[in-house]
Amino acid sequence: MTLDEKIGQMTQVTLGVVSTPEDGVLDPAALTKAIAGYKVGSILNVTNHALTVEQWRQVQTKIQDEAKKTRLKIPVIYGLDGIHGQTYTLNATLFPQNVGMAATRDPELAAAITKVAAKELRASGVRWNFAPVLDCGRQPLWSRFPETYGEDVYIGKTMGATVIKAYEEEGLKNPTAVASCMKHYLAYSDSRTGKDRTPIYLPEIEMREYYLPQFREAVKAGASTLMVNSSEINGTPVHASKYLLTDVLRKELGFQGVIVTDWEDIIRLHTRHHVAATPRAAVVMAVNAGIDMSMVPGDFSFFDLLKEAVQKGEVPISRIDDAVRRILLLKAKVGLFDNPYPEDAAAANFGRPEYQTLALQAAHEAMTLLKNDDALLPFKAGTKLLVAGPSARSISALNGCWSYTWQGKDERWYPAGSKTIVDALRDKFGADNVTTTAVTDFSSPANYDTMALKTAAAATNVDAIVLCLGENAYAESPGNIADLALPDDQKALARAAAATGKPVIFVLTEGRPRFITDIAPLAKGILLAYWSGRKTAEAISDVLAGDYNPDGRLPYSYPRSMGEMVLYDRKPTEDIREIFNADMTMDGYRPLFPFGWGLSYTQFSYSDLHLSSPTLTGAGKMTVSITVKNTGSRDGKHTVELYTREHYASITPSTRRLRAFKKIFLKAGESQTVNFTIDRNDLAFVNAQLQTVTEPGDFDVYIGDQQAAFTYRSPTP
Repeated sequence: MTLDEKIGQMTQVTLGVVSTPEDGVLDPAALTKAIAGYKVGSILNVTNHALTVEQWRQVQTKIQDEAKKTRLKIPVIYGLDGIHGQTYTLNATLFPQNVGMAATRDPELAAAITKVAAKELRASGVRWNFAPVLDCGRQPLWSRFPETYGEDVYIGKTMGATVIKAYEEEGLKNPTAVASCMKHYLAYSDSRTGKDRTPIYLPEIEMREYYLPQFREAVKAGASTLMVNSSEINGTPVHASKYLLTDVLRKELGFQGVIVTDWEDIIRLHTRHHVAATPRAAVVMAVNAGIDMSMVPGDFSFFDLLKEAVQKGEVPISRIDDAVRRILLLKAKVGLFDNPYPEDAAAANFGRPEYQTLALQAAHEAMTLLKNDDALLPFKAGTKLLVAGPSARSISALNGCWSYTWQGKDERWYPAGSKTIVDALRDKFGADNVTTTAVTDFSSPANYDTMALKTAAAATNVDAIVLCLGENAYAESPGNIADLALPDDQKALARAAAATGKPVIFVLTEGRPRFITDIAPLAKGILLAYWSGRKTAEAISDVLAGDYNPDGRLPYSYPRSMGEMVLYDRKPTEDIREIFNADMTMDGYRPLFPFGWGLSYTQFSYSDLHLSSPTLTGAGKMTVSITVKNTGSRDGKHTVELYTREHYASITPSTRRLRAFKKIFLKAGESQTVNFTIDRNDLAFVNAQLQTVTEPGDFDVYIGDQQAAFTYRSPTP
C-alpha cells in the first residue's frame, strides 16, 4: 500500500461529504473525490434523518461500487449510532434507552433486543454500530445519562458485556451480526459541571474503581472497536493520552481492535483544548497516542496533515502500519472482502412482527413504579381519566435521543401507528372514558394551561388524573441544562391537578432524574417510564390498567435535591450528619427514591438466607441462597439483588456494593430458592497502589431485609 492508501484507511468522513443536500442521494463527483482521491476507508452518519432500508442499500451499493474502481479495491466500512435499536433506518424497532434496560435487570432481554438491532443494521447494509455506551451514569446532569446503564458498576459491566457478545457472537461474517463499539473510553460521563464535552477531574483510583471495569469486561467479551471520550481528564484530552490509549487500553486491558475518535475530536485538540499549537500537531499527538481512525468528519484535513507529518518524520510509519492493519482486519472480520454489498439474507431480517412483541416486553420490564399510595393503582376497568401534561400526546418524549433523527424530536419520521399515552389509554379504557387537555407539541403553551386542566377535571367528572411530565428528546450538548429541577410550568400543572381534589398519578418520561421533591407528595402514584422506545405508551397503559405487573428497579438513586447527590455505594462518612459528636445522625443517604427501588402490585418476602460456609478462602467459591416468596395475590417478576459490605479495609470501604442479581418469576403464593455464587473477585477493590485486590476481613451479605456475615481469608502460603 502507498502512504496515501494507508492514510485513507484511517480517514472517516460523514455522509454529507459525499452526498447532495437531499437525504440518501449521493453526489457522484464528491464520492469519487473521497474514495478515489483521498482513499477514504470509512463513512458514517446520515445527513438529516433516517433512510428507508432500500435507500440505505442503494447508498451502500454505490459506495462499494466506487471502492471497486480503486487500485486495491478495499471496501468501505460504514458506521452508525444504533443506540437503542437501528436509529437511522425508518420503521426500525426502537427499544428502551440503556438506562431503561438497566431498570429491567434482565441481561437476557438486553441480549435479545441487541440481536434485533444487529439484524436491522445489517439489513440496511451497515456492519459497524457505535454502541454500546459503557459510561457509568454517576452525574445525572450529564445530557447523555439516558445512554448509560445507571450509577452502578456491576450493572454496567454485566449489561455491557452481554450486549457486546450479542452483537458479535454469531460471527461478524454472519448477516445477523455487526461489529460493536464500546464507548466512550474513558470516564466521559464524569464531567464536573455535567455539561457534555467538558472537563473531568478524576483521581486514578476512582477511575479504576468505577469507570474502567466496564471496558475491561467489554474487551474480554470481544468488542471489535472502541470510541474515545471527547473530553479531557485532569487536563489531558483522552485523544492525546498515550497512557490511557496505549499503556492502559492496549497493554493492560489487551485490546486489539480499532480505536476511532469521536466527532471532530482530533482537530479540537488544537481549537478547543489548546494542547496542540497547530492542526498538524493535533494529528501527530493523537495518532502517536494510539488513535487508529479519525472521525474527521467534514473534510479531508486529517489526510493532508497526517501525510505531511509522516513525511516530516513526526509520526513513524510503523504507527501508521499498526493502525491500518487493525482497520483491514476489522473489514475482513465483518466479511467486506468476501462481499462488500448489502446481503439479501440480511434484508429478510428487517421489521419482523416478533420485534414489536419484544419491544413491548422490554418497555414492560423497564416500567418502574415509584409510589402507589392507598393501592390506587392499578385502575379498574371503566375508570374515567383525564390525561394531561406535555408528554401525554408526544411521541418523541417516549423515545428520546437517537430516534430516526439525532435529537429524536422530529415526529415526522416516527413509524405510522406509533401511539401516544393518550392513544394507548383510550385503547385500554375506552375513548369515552379518557379525555385530555394535551396537544401534540411538547413545548406548546396549551400543554401547561392550568385553568384548562381544572376546567376539564370539573366538566368531565373524572375519577383520576394521569399527569404526563418529564423531558422531551435531546441528545448530547443540546441536552445540557443548568438545573435538574423539573421546569416550573410542569410543577404548576401538578399543583393545579392536585387542587382539583382528584387523585393524581404522575407518569414520568425522562432520560435522567428530574427533581420532583416538592410535588411528589401531591401524587398518589408515580410511574417512571424512562424513554422506553416504540412501545412505551402501550407499556404505560398496561401497567396503569394492571395488565402488566410492574417489576422495574431504579438503576440510579433518584435525588432529593442538588444538596443530596449521594450515590448508593457511598462511603460511611457520607452517611453521617454531624454538628457535635452527641448530635450525629446517619441520614446522609436520603434520596427521594433509593437505588434498586421499585414497587409491584404484589408483595415478595425473603427468608432463610444461607451461606455455604462462614469462611471464603483464597480462590474458593461461596454459595449464597435465599428463599423468596410471592405473598400477594398477583403473579409477578422480581429481581433479587445481592449486596456486600466489608467492615474494614486499607481504602475506606463502601457501605454496600451490588455484587449479583437474578430476575425470577413467581406465581401468587409461590416460593423459590435463589442461589448465587461469589468469589474473591466479587469482593475486590482498587487499593492505594492502584491494584485490584481482595483483602482478608469480615464481610456482610445483604439480600432484601436479610443479612449474614462471613470472613474472607487469604490462601495459605
